[in-house]
Amino acid sequence: MNPFNHRYAAASPPERLDMDGFTKSFTHLSNSSSSSLDFSFDRLVESSPSDEAQCEMIDKAIRIGRVLVEAGLRATRKRDAEHNSRVWPLNSDLTVNVFFWLDTRSVCYTAATCNFFRRCTTDPLCYARINLLTAVPKVDNLVVSTMIQRAGKALRSIKLGLLPASNESLGSSQPLVYSQRNSTNDKRSRQRKELCILTRSCLNSLTIEGGASGARLRCLHLYYIERMDDAALSEVLSACPSLLDLVIVGLHVELRQTFDSVSQHCHNLERLYIESSKTGRYDSLQTATCLALVENCPRIFSFALRGFELQDHIILCLVKGFRYLTSVDFSTSCAFTGGFLRKLGDSAGGNLLEFMFLCDCMHLKKEEVKNFLSAVLAGNFKLLRHLDISNWDGLATEDGRSRSFIPINQLCEARPNFSIRAEFPSLMEFESDEDVVFPSQQSSPTSDASFFMNSGVSSGSEDSQDASFASYGESSDELDFLSH
Repeated sequence: MNPFNHRYAAASPPERLDMDGFTKSFTHLSNSSSSSLDFSFDRLVESSPSDEAQCEMIDKAIRIGRVLVEAGLRATRKRDAEHNSRVWPLNSDLTVNVFFWLDTRSVCYTAATCNFFRRCTTDPLCYARINLLTAVPKVDNLVVSTMIQRAGKALRSIKLGLLPASNESLGSSQPLVYSQRNSTNDKRSRQRKELCILTRSCLNSLTIEGGASGARLRCLHLYYIERMDDAALSEVLSACPSLLDLVIVGLHVELRQTFDSVSQHCHNLERLYIESSKTGRYDSLQTATCLALVENCPRIFSFALRGFELQDHIILCLVKGFRYLTSVDFSTSCAFTGGFLRKLGDSAGGNLLEFMFLCDCMHLKKEEVKNFLSAVLAGNFKLLRHLDISNWDGLATEDGRSRSFIPINQLCEARPNFSIRAEFPSLMEFESDEDVVFPSQQSSPTSDASFFMNSGVSSGSEDSQDASFASYGESSDELDFLSH
């Protein structure tokens, strides 16, 4: 309590009346009288008998001024809160439900509006969907821990780390630009990661009290948290048995150990998206590890491994193993030639695919794609709606890169709802009437090549979750307010 308030409360009634009259005389001063008060105070200071008395008088005036300012601000907040509680059309419970749909940044701003809104934002439901993604490092472990503790058992979603560059995908099945530009993206990623202030223990709050906060977590997205290692990630996943949507981008973790952790702890997973911290990374992924993932996480319908060195038999094991798989993304991965495409579409796995992204796969062969499209024309893969085989230099052949082909006319006639994205920017000519090359400049949505699907198709798992936990793409460029 302010000492002046304490003295006022302890004062006798006559003294209180004197204080009220003194305060009232100040509040009734006009603008001209305020100027006179300024000169009057100067005269009093100058008339003081000593420097010590002058200093004491100035200090008292400053203290009295601060008390009046604080009292005025406090009265303003109280009045605004009472006003808001009267005119705000919703009660506290409904207000909390409204605040639930706000992103983390907006919730914190709302809490600073008035006491009424601050009381509403203390409800854990307001922090059920934590989004602390930033373009530059502004979030530390304390901020993350505070948000998780505020959410408690109501926590459903966490998005944490550094936002990818503007031309990179944000945990969706949307391809990167092209391989020749990936080196620039890697450089930017390294620069951002070097500044990251989150450590390997940034999500330890999920594991406290027996993992109460992480027990009902549905969605976990982690981007470019450089210090997050395999042991820390495994500990986090062990506290999240209800996880449905897992996105890992740019973390220095081994793919094999990540698969083991997911297989062991996240049996309800429906969407798994992993993007390597470095394009072309080799993690010695074994068939046994893939089989364990397929067996322990049978509900996965959206699967992405981007930027890794993958063999055809590994991809085939995964795609055919997940019996409910509708979307796959192996963009920017290397080593595989597309041989797995020949063995898809039978009774076991692959026949439910709707979206397939093979963008910038440098060893993807023209012949394999040709055979696959022939199978599509023959009536196989009836549910497939979109295929992306874009590559800067076209598809690979035995003698190097090739001006690639797309039998557009036959595909459009046989499958009018089937769309292809096949942009080869380095190839600016047409090969023949049968094999056609489409340069990127001719692939706008308004061009004659209307069969192109130029915007990547996202297959987020939040569609499968309760609508209460859907993502609305909130962004957080500035989060200084969270540290207060």
